[in-house]
Amino acid sequence: MTIRFSAIGLVVEDFGRSFECYRKLGLDLPTEAPGAPHFEVTAADGVCLMWDTIDSVKSFDPGFEPGTGGPSLAFECGSPSEVDETYASLVAAGCTSAMKPWDAAWGQRYASLLDPDGHGIDLFAALSQ
Repeated sequence: MTIRFSAIGLVVEDFGRSFECYRKLGLDLPTEAPGAPHFEVTAADGVCLMWDTIDSVKSFDPGFEPGTGGPSLAFECGSPSEVDETYASLVAAGCTSAMKPWDAAWGQRYASLLDPDGHGIDLFAALSQ
């Protein structure tokens, strides 16, 4: 199997405020907010921490409301078809679909679910392998 824990995603209102907090936890983050609606940094252990603005998330999930999604654990799959297969197996295991798999504009096959306790799980794979 090619699935591996890869990233944690945070949806934030203000990059600067968030970065200030995470710099205090030892992450090497810019002091100026990025000009893009997405930013990521890879920690020393190889796990990526990703930030997205609320507006960015609402661009593909119009019903998103801050505080309802929280951070999500993101898992990289080996292929787009593995995103679909894993999504189906998680739904069968009791997870709730948040967004069925789709080909995202940023070049990934992507899907979002909630685990039985409501924690977010994102699955992704590059569209071109």
